[in-house]
Amino acid sequence: MKVRVELRKKIDESYDIIIEHGRSKTLAKEIIKGGFGRKYCIITDSNVEKIIGKKLLAQFTKEKTSAKMISFPAGEKSKNLGTVSGILEKMLLLGFDRKDCVVALGGGVTGDIAGFAASIYMRGINFVQVPTTLLAMADSSIGGKTGVDSKLAKNSIGAFKQPKRVFICSEFLQTLPKKELVNGMSEVVKHAIILDKGLFSFIENSRKKILSLDKKTMAFLAKKNCEIKGGVVEKDEKEENLRKILNYGHTIGHALESLGNYSKLKHGEAVSIGMIAEAEISKALGLMNEGEVEKIKKLLKAFGLPTKLPNYDFKTIIQKTSSDKKAVSGQVFYSLPKRIGKMHSINGRFAIPVEDSIVIKALAVCKK
Repeated sequence: MKVRVELRKKIDESYDIIIEHGRSKTLAKEIIKGGFGRKYCIITDSNVEKIIGKKLLAQFTKEKTSAKMISFPAGEKSKNLGTVSGILEKMLLLGFDRKDCVVALGGGVTGDIAGFAASIYMRGINFVQVPTTLLAMADSSIGGKTGVDSKLAKNSIGAFKQPKRVFICSEFLQTLPKKELVNGMSEVVKHAIILDKGLFSFIENSRKKILSLDKKTMAFLAKKNCEIKGGVVEKDEKEENLRKILNYGHTIGHALESLGNYSKLKHGEAVSIGMIAEAEISKALGLMNEGEVEKIKKLLKAFGLPTKLPNYDFKTIIQKTSSDKKAVSGQVFYSLPKRIGKMHSINGRFAIPVEDSIVIKALAVCKK
């Protein structure tokens, strides 16, 4: 005897990324116009709450639309289930329901936390992304990956939850300290390495304009990065194959973040070191030549990003990579560049297993 439940679905989760300098002045009005919810829950961190959050909340009030703000202590250390649980309890107390919408206002940590909360609150409600850091604008606000860290591994608990819209207001970058701006450049450089040699050259030639937040330059960078990340996600939303190239630098990078208890290295800094380590792995496998590795290293250094491995035991790093969410049955897979703008693949697969001896050889080079 058998009873079948037919649940075949075709869902359109397409969304627009709106990029505009100065849009922050009318942001609440634009969000309301989208019709994403009846009430809005702004989720942000303690830093952004003071600088941007209160202004956005006032905009909703001016538009006579109900909105409440929930904040958590700024920093990667807040990216855990405890923070999400606290947010969910507050949302319940404030009376939010399935017809309401979360506004993720902040950097990558906020986007991941708020998006995850939206994905599980009452089994899922709408959310929009309003990234305020370069890292979030270029990478984490796009693609629908949400989640939190555990003591064992970064981003190990989460869900795919696509936003209804992404609003990129480049003027928010002016509120960032230089270190935070530089932190975001690692993901920008990563996108160039994996898919766009021309973008890599543009970044090489535009360093001063980028660091001075030249409007035209930053608008171009934002659009280009959104096109690259969005294009990959369109082809492989759930990371079956092609989307794995976005993990370049992250296998080693996430291990370094975790070993530092998410406080010694910022995400972009860890990814910067991870990109060099994984480029060295590629070189050790005979895929990437020395000149290409040095070009990557030179560009990251030019922005003040670290390229040398911290003083961690190599075997401990490898052990930590095996608990990464991208590992399969303890087997670690790497997405490796063949040259700047081109990723390596075998039989159409973009992630390959690498022997520990090769990884150790590459890590040793990164210590020098």
